[in-house]
Amino acid sequence: MATPEENNELALAEITPETQPSKRRKKKSIVWEHFTIETVSAGCRRACCKQCKQSFAYSTGSKVAGTSHLKRHIAKGTCPALLRNKDSNQLTPYTPPSKMTGNGSTSNLPKRRYRSSSSPYLSFDSDRCRHEIARMIIMHDYPLHMVEHPGFVTFVQNLQPRFGMVSFNTVQGDCVATYLREKQSLTKFIEGIPGRICLTLDMWMSTQGLGYVFVSGYFIDNDWKVQRRVLNVVMEPYLDSDTALSHAVACCLSDWSLENKLFSVTFNHPLSDSGLENLRALLCAKNPLIFSGQLLISQCIARTLSSIAKDLLGEGHEVVKKIRDSIKYVKTSDSHEEKFLELKQQLQVPSESSLSLDDQNQWHTTYHMLVAASELKEVFSCLDTSDPDYREPPSMEDWKQVETICTYLKLLYDAANILTTTSNPTAITFFHEMWKIQTELARAVTSEEPFVSSIAKVMQEKVYKYLKDCSLILAVAVVMDPRFKMRLVEFSFGKIFGEEAPTYIKSVDDGIHGLFLEYVALPLPLTPAYADDGNAENAAKGEGTLLSDHGLTDFDVYIMETTSQQMKSELDQYLEESLLPRVQEFDVLGWWKLNRLKYPTLSKMARDILTVPVSTAAPDSVFDTMDKELDQYRSSLRPETVEALVCAKDWLQHGSPEVSNALVKIEY
Repeated sequence: MATPEENNELALAEITPETQPSKRRKKKSIVWEHFTIETVSAGCRRACCKQCKQSFAYSTGSKVAGTSHLKRHIAKGTCPALLRNKDSNQLTPYTPPSKMTGNGSTSNLPKRRYRSSSSPYLSFDSDRCRHEIARMIIMHDYPLHMVEHPGFVTFVQNLQPRFGMVSFNTVQGDCVATYLREKQSLTKFIEGIPGRICLTLDMWMSTQGLGYVFVSGYFIDNDWKVQRRVLNVVMEPYLDSDTALSHAVACCLSDWSLENKLFSVTFNHPLSDSGLENLRALLCAKNPLIFSGQLLISQCIARTLSSIAKDLLGEGHEVVKKIRDSIKYVKTSDSHEEKFLELKQQLQVPSESSLSLDDQNQWHTTYHMLVAASELKEVFSCLDTSDPDYREPPSMEDWKQVETICTYLKLLYDAANILTTTSNPTAITFFHEMWKIQTELARAVTSEEPFVSSIAKVMQEKVYKYLKDCSLILAVAVVMDPRFKMRLVEFSFGKIFGEEAPTYIKSVDDGIHGLFLEYVALPLPLTPAYADDGNAENAAKGEGTLLSDHGLTDFDVYIMETTSQQMKSELDQYLEESLLPRVQEFDVLGWWKLNRLKYPTLSKMARDILTVPVSTAAPDSVFDTMDKELDQYRSSLRPETVEALVCAKDWLQHGSPEVSNALVKIEY
């Protein structure tokens, strides 16, 4: 019998007893990864399995047995060694490819197994592929019709010929099924949250002029971390109607069983008085607690700041246009830009800013454009003398107005930028920001320069309206900060509202005490998290471990006689304690979590108050000056499909809180 080395040499060529080939031909069949050829005698060779060492006929004299029986040995799993390997690795052996039918159909092909570099054998799962295609479309906002695009179809068929391509209707059903599976998990997650939920309503328009209300929920989980999820996308044909927002909220409450668990609603669309009353009436009916629906935010802070910035730029639109035209002159010609940079170097202007045109739908880009131009004003002032084609440069008075506009835009930009850099900004943060803006505007209104005083008046009007409409919820949130409590509310309201301050301060004081009584009288349903808190409260109070009398009856009488008849509540105790030091990095929620045994009821109230979102805008749309609009493709889809795609994308990004094994199939 030949050695393995000699056998491998022989396996490189077809050898007959009569002839010796002049060339060696490498064997290409996959079976030679599993077999070696052994010479038994002169003119007789057999194939030996590397795994189980069984030998099979290969060639005798001029007759060659071929490789079909060798393929069956490894493909059908009859090899004992491969079977053991399959049991230990939970993998299946490779199935050699079969030829497709003449028309290219793969429907009758046998199952195939594929290998990868990481694992020898992988099975093909058509259902898993469909699931992943649906996830891909959802996660990356791909159009559903992509599964019918010729390029995609060709790519998939070359990648896996056995995969039966899906149609638009099929993949639409798969996406909705993914949405429903994720919704089952999220529903269970929300059912177990310890507190109430706050809603935000963000209005979008479609290319057909239909309105869509994106309803998001904010809540605190069992670890005292703020969570946000998109809950519904409700199509409302007429967003300006008095019932549009109340209908969207009603759909959300019913869909997620949130009756009696709602705390506040924040919206970014101006509401009429009747629209606001409809929404308040709904909250009173579906959510009778929580101040009879009084804790509403009339408009989100991002939209308020954008509206003020838009008004400010409108006041200086002429000078802003001059700056924009000057930058356009420089940036749209290479020769003009070279002259500008040479002049900057000659004048030794220290600015590192680079000129760029703004996107007029994003007001912060206009702010950055003006700041950069202002730092390079000397270059622009000299450009008209060195470049005769450059005409109508901004005057010194124009540059002075630009600096004024930038000064007040910076106040708005610093406040709005918090929404893009902070994961969950609280109402406390924006109470400080809006108070700071109001204070600066109050000084500017009295300025002797007409341009300064005029723009300050325009801005102050909207800032004052926002603070007036949102004073209750903003102030209550500040009271829940142990560094400020009512002291900051009293001080700041005096500065903001002047003679009206006592009325506003009293409404806050009455509001927070009334809210506390509601939490004392009618707590939330006992979720597992609340049950844990209740057990902790009882342990702190010593309930369940009462001492026996031992003659202490007279002592109990003495305690009753010497104790004040009116015990101080948790809220009164909290308000009377001294303020904490004003540490810059202070975790308010963390403080209440640590002190929940000391203030069991008040901590639950604080947890809900500090969940209230001040903005409905996503970080990428904080600076928008225009309403959000659905693209043309999504506008063409059915409303329930749009909701499935938007919500499922948000949930998949956060990850499933629970994994559901339930299969959900949707067919259209």
